[in-house]
Amino acid sequence: QVQLVESGGGLVQAGGSLRLSCVASGRTLSGVAMAWFRQAPGREREFLAAIYRSATSTYYKESVQGRFTVSRDIDKNTVYLQMNNLKPEDTAVYYCAAGALSPYYADVSDYNFWGQGTQVTVSS
Repeated sequence: QVQLVESGGGLVQAGGSLRLSCVASGRTLSGVAMAWFRQAPGREREFLAAIYRSATSTYYKESVQGRFTVSRDIDKNTVYLQMNNLKPEDTAVYYCAAGALSPYYADVSDYNFWGQGTQVTVSS
């Protein structure tokens, strides 16, 4: 069974940065895409970014491209999300996901495995 554990969330002021990490255990996930989603209160879970094996195979939600960067360490079975210039509207629970066959899959149903989420709060 695959387990995903996110870390790195917290409270930050607008304009600040955070780096989220997600460590996978149970089996290697080198052959599938890993992604980040987020869910704000009262809203649906939304896709942010995904990566296949390297930075040359990534896909972003248009509204975060340029501010968020997804990366991956295959050997450590870990995926990261660097978030810069954070805005209050970025406040949400951030989830790591794995299992899609391509980083271009951006739907919740495309991913088999999910972490428990980490809270990100951006104050104005």
